[in-house]
Parts: sequence; structure tokens; C-alpha cells
Amino acid sequence: MAGDGRGRRRLPLSLRRDAVAWERQRPTWRDARPALIAGALKRAQARPSGNWYVVGASRDVGGDRPLGRTVAGQEVVVWRDTGGRVVAGPGVCPHLGAPLRDSPVRCGTLVCHWHGLSLDGGPFAGWEPFPAYDDGVLVWVRLDAVGGEEPLDAPVVPRRPVPARALSAVYAGVGVCEPEDVVANRLDPWHGAWFHPYSFVDLTVADAPDGSDGPAAADEDAFAVDVSFKVAGRLVVPVRAVFTAPEPRTVVMHITEGEGVGSVVETHATPPGPGRVGPAAHGGDRGGGRGVGPPRLRPRPGRGASAPPPGPGRLRPPLARRPGLRGTPLGAPFDGPVPGGVDAGPPAGTPGGPRTGGAHAGGDVIVSPPPRPRRRLRRGGRCGSAKRGPPGEGGSGGSPW
Repeated sequence: MAGDGRGRRRLPLSLRRDAVAWERQRPTWRDARPALIAGALKRAQARPSGNWYVVGASRDVGGDRPLGRTVAGQEVVVWRDTGGRVVAGPGVCPHLGAPLRDSPVRCGTLVCHWHGLSLDGGPFAGWEPFPAYDDGVLVWVRLDAVGGEEPLDAPVVPRRPVPARALSAVYAGVGVCEPEDVVANRLDPWHGAWFHPYSFVDLTVADAPDGSDGPAAADEDAFAVDVSFKVAGRLVVPVRAVFTAPEPRTVVMHITEGEGVGSVVETHATPPGPGRVGPAAHGGDRGGGRGVGPPRLRPRPGRGASAPPPGPGRLRPPLARRPGLRGTPLGAPFDGPVPGGVDAGPPAGTPGGPRTGGAHAGGDVIVSPPPRPRRRLRRGGRCGSAKRGPPGEGGSGGSPW
């Protein structure tokens, strides 16, 4: 007993007494039936998303620079107005196509760094805003022209711990695959102890969907997994985790038993590029011939690329419209190492090797209790009045640089 009369909290660690070698663990390939995983993916894709896409972490939106993203080929820019509200819209200036992701924010107004056209988040000069939503951890943007579904007023946000009593962290990575590959990979818990033995051991799938094609509520269409997280040597933390897919591009893992009950890990797959471009890695064909696999990271090329000069008698197009100078070319090859936690398929030239696929981003959101109040520091300074207007009349005065 502790000196204050309260019981001392027991450490959540356990000791693996009957540890087996990696190659001697029970094979799971018979349990991981392709039809079962494909059925879970099909049901997830049938659930509505309302055309909402995750574009970044809430904490990354703010300050004097906007957040720029590309979603299914649509350039998007996000920033906060003077009241802290998230606003979003096309990432191309309606004047001459300048990249607004490189422009500064002054007193809640985005000022184009080419000619000073100012945007306060409302429609102006052909620029139309997108609906945006800040759930406190992630920022979402609704793109009706991309999603093609019936719009929803708000995104399908998974159940999370109370924000005031939780800690959150967001990781974003860019890969070359299809969004459904990311979702299907997360709906295959049987590969965990085989492919990620550095993190997971003693994995048993305690419950899984029946594999039917009929509709099912997301909470009922779940995979329950008993697994131990490795700490060091034979020290582990055993938990029960439940995986669900509340919408087509999201998979959620809830810790329901063991250390960290109530913690959530979300995986959101947002497509940067449209269609099928560039090579992709996958974990082999499954039944119907569709590769189900994880993303492979790719680098962002430098800004030193240049476009060939225009031919005689032709005007040079604006910088924003010249190839090689806007964003990252889709399908850029990657030959570097793959970080832990991101699966990679067989190498090129082998069965199940790289195939053609779209470039897509996936990320993990971790929300865990207990609470730790955060205090946000504010920078000093005052904002003058900012008005919209033609080039040369907007902004809050002074150079944006």
C-alpha cells in the first residue's frame, strides 16, 4: 500500500513464459480467407462517406501558412480565419493559377503571393470554398465532385475518448496503392504476428464476420483480436483490439480490454491522385485477382525541376501550369527502405510484385486516455482590417514575406 492509503497501480506488463520462435507459430493462412476479407471490404465500401476526405491534423492548420493537399487530383488549401474556424477551397488562384499553398495567411485572409488577390474563405473572383470540418484531431474537406455520393453535413467521425481526457497523435504517409488496399490490409488481422513480429506476438483472432455479402452495421461487422504488444525481450502488454470500418476509407481499432482501454487507432486512406498511375507494391493476389496490400512510401522530389522552354512564337505558360513545378508527380518511383509498420509487397519481377495503381495517402490517428491538459501559446501581434479586392487592394498591408 502507498503512503496515502491508496493501492499502488499495477504495471500492465506480462512475461511470455511459453514463447515460440517466429517460424513455429501457428499458420494463419487458412483463417485469412480471401473471400472473408473481400466481403468485409465490400461492405465497408457500401457505407456512406458523404464525400468527406481527411486532409491533415487539426494542429497543422493555423499560423501564417495554409495547409496544402491534393485529393484525387484536386488541389486543396486549408487555413483558419480570424475566429479560428477552418476554411478550405481550391489550391489554385483564380487569377493566373498560382499555387496558394505557398501563399501567406494574414489575419485570417489568404493573400496570393503573385499579385495580392485576397481570399477570406468566401466565394470571390471565381474561387468557391469547399465545406470543411475540424473534429478536434483531424481536418476534413468535402469534395462532392470527387466523391460522387449523397453529401453529408459532417464526416463519419469514429467514436473516441473525451477530448479533454485524451492525448492524440497523427502520422501521415504517402504511398502508391489504392485506398481499398489500405483498408483491406487493416481488415486482415491474421498477418500481424507474421509480418510485424517486432511489434505483435501471440495473436489470435477471437471473432470475425461471417463473410456474408449482406449489409451490416459497422459496429457489428468487426474483427476482435487478442494480441500482445512487445516491449522488450519477453515483456509484453496483452490487449484485446476490435477492428471496424465505419466508412469506405477508414478503419478503426478500439482497445476494449487490457492496458489503455478506450484508446483508438484510426487509419484513413485519402487518394492524392486520380486513376491508375505509377507502380505499386501489394501483398499478392487474393481470390478475385485484386491485389490487397499496403502502401510503399515515395519521396517528394525537389523544387529544382524545370520544364522545357516553349517553342518559337509561343508564350511561356504561367509557372503554376508548367509541368514539373506543381506538387509531386504521381507515380514517382521509390527505391529506398520501407519504415517499420508499413507493409511492402514482393519485389518487381516476382509473383505478386508491383502492379499499376493510383497514388494514395494513408495515416494513423492515435487517441488515448488519460488526459494531459495542453496549453497553446499565442504569438503576439495585432491584425488590422483585411478586405477582399482586386490585385493590389486586398490583404492587411505590408509584404507577405
